[in-house]
Amino acid sequence: MIEAVVTNTNYQLARKLLDASVVRQEAIANNIANADTPGYRRLDVSADFGQTLKAQFAQGAKPMPGALASLTPRLAVDPTVHAVRPDGNSVEIESELMAMSRNRVDHEFLTELVSRNIKQLKMAITGRSQ
Repeated sequence: MIEAVVTNTNYQLARKLLDASVVRQEAIANNIANADTPGYRRLDVSADFGQTLKAQFAQGAKPMPGALASLTPRLAVDPTVHAVRPDGNSVEIESELMAMSRNRVDHEFLTELVSRNIKQLKMAITGRSQ
């Protein structure tokens, strides 16, 4: 029972996405803080994180044991945005505020999902739900 909770594909995926949510919040905070910095380029979670994660879970396959352990989200300059101001800054404050709101909802959902799995693990160990 304990191994089934920890190795559950949804649990593993939620943990990695929760890590990405934390890194994305850091990126959004940096972007907002540097909204007036000339030449500043918008940051986000690196695109290769999402692509690698998607490949690991492609077609319902379970990732190889330990394959996700080395996969960590990192900050990178967002290659999809272009400078929106003459000084080269690529931050749009309205977009960042919307991204922050969306990220908060994602974080709350993923936290609940991971917490539910941990509660199942606790129940398996103690035999009680409380």
